[in-house]
Amino acid sequence: MFFETQGKNKAITFSYDDATVQDIRLIELLGKYGLKCTFNLNSELLSKPRILIRNGNRIAHYKIHSNDVKYVYEGHEIAVHTLTHPNLTTCEDKEIIRQVELDRQNLSELAGYEVVGMAYPCGGTNNDDRVADIIKNHTGIKYSRTITSTESFETQTNLFRFNPTCWHLDFNKMMSLGEEFINLKADTPKIFYIWGHSFEMDYQPDYWIKLEEFFKLISNKNDIFYGTNKDILL
Repeated sequence: MFFETQGKNKAITFSYDDATVQDIRLIELLGKYGLKCTFNLNSELLSKPRILIRNGNRIAHYKIHSNDVKYVYEGHEIAVHTLTHPNLTTCEDKEIIRQVELDRQNLSELAGYEVVGMAYPCGGTNNDDRVADIIKNHTGIKYSRTITSTESFETQTNLFRFNPTCWHLDFNKMMSLGEEFINLKADTPKIFYIWGHSFEMDYQPDYWIKLEEFFKLISNKNDIFYGTNKDILL
């Protein structure tokens, strides 16, 4: 793993999906605390407006414009989230390859570098061994994140069904794990991997405040490497 070469056995990384305009505010906050993130984009949904209703509130789900992708995500990693966000477990083999590899090619062109990472789209059961094997053997993807939280910092061998530590809206658990991670004396590599969607921060007025509290807690530690998913997993 890359971060071991930095002389540190602990690493923290973030992964955010859907490329909504709230990513801009999130990136500003990440930059304030020297944190790195991987952003998973649907190339055929870029530039599109949408409104979600969550807990009775209207939530903006406007997508970053394709022309702005390179600029907005500069300094972070761009990764695949499929062309149009289908549940890949319901797709035929050829459609899985098309959704993933064409998204990867589109995003590579927008980013100006080869995109190799991915996060599975949709909630619930959004991945399985069949899908992972197809992606591994028929696309240029080198790792893919699930939404199954482990609440663990242990490394994993299956990069094509890589499970995160926790979801960012589980604030109490995330803060508790953050304290644990900071105090951890690691003799072997440990990873704290948080995932979510930036638009979820608009669900409640204090969510951005809570997220920044976590960023303050976890940042600027001499024994932690801060990197993108690619930095740490590959």
